[in-house]
Amino acid sequence: MKTKIFIDGSEGTTGLRIHERFQGRDDIELLKIDPELRKDPNERKRLINESDITFLCLPDVAAKESVSLVENENVVIIDTSTAHRTEEGWAYGFPELSEEHKEKVIKGKRIAVPGCYATGFISLVYPLVAAGILPKDYPVSCFGISGYSGAGKNAIAVYEGEDKPVGHNSGRVYALTQQHKHLKEMQKITGLERTPLFSPIIDDYYSGMVVSIQLYTDMLNKKETVESLLSFYADYYKNQPFIKVSEADDEVAASGFIAGNGLSGWDGLKIYVTGNEDRIVISSQFDNLGKGASAAAVECMNLVLGCDATKGLAI
Repeated sequence: MKTKIFIDGSEGTTGLRIHERFQGRDDIELLKIDPELRKDPNERKRLINESDITFLCLPDVAAKESVSLVENENVVIIDTSTAHRTEEGWAYGFPELSEEHKEKVIKGKRIAVPGCYATGFISLVYPLVAAGILPKDYPVSCFGISGYSGAGKNAIAVYEGEDKPVGHNSGRVYALTQQHKHLKEMQKITGLERTPLFSPIIDDYYSGMVVSIQLYTDMLNKKETVESLLSFYADYYKNQPFIKVSEADDEVAASGFIAGNGLSGWDGLKIYVTGNEDRIVISSQFDNLGKGASAAAVECMNLVLGCDATKGLAI
């Protein structure tokens, strides 16, 4: 019997990318909504409760409304919005972090997919805190660069329009008030005591991102080097198909540049460790529409269904 899937918000960027990843799959049945009724709560309620799994690809308020429409206790909700990522009772959809995270996804009825910048940040910081390498009160500083696709349909239209405003053809730093919506999950999931300093940059290319943190080695709980941290991450994420760790002689790192769009179109994430004996930079490179959004949601669905986590994904 095929698994019935409904995508609430199927016209948005994330919803469309999830739909793309279902092409060629014979194990699911997509429940489709009449375009004229896509905002009708009664029709959405009907489809949500007829489904086995519903993906929410909606703004936060609408995502919360959709959850309130659930009456069928067997429906699994996979939410790609910010609404439930730090809520009690919701599994955080980053199964590579630990066996506990993976088990909660497998058994969960409510799964919150991580934010794109948060994915990059947490992939780097969570293991360091869990292993006792990074003090929980460390003043973590982070910057990231992303393509404009992560900003939503309206922003995409501006970037791709004929009358693109001055400044949109270069990188633009934002969240200058240090109030980015991903900060809450970045701190809570990693267990940091201080809210990280975070400076994201949106640039004039479609998809892909790099997130980096900077560390003073003498402020860590024990002395680490570029080589020791590469070895640490390789061991931490061993046998994880969605996460790769660069080699010590990686050509990209050796070039002195890590491109924001270098892994666009791939559904995994790659970690780099660079720097010197005093200061180290750790970076994650991935597609903000892949492991940073749609692919992560499909990965969670695959785990719920008990099939290969990589099924239908570009790994």
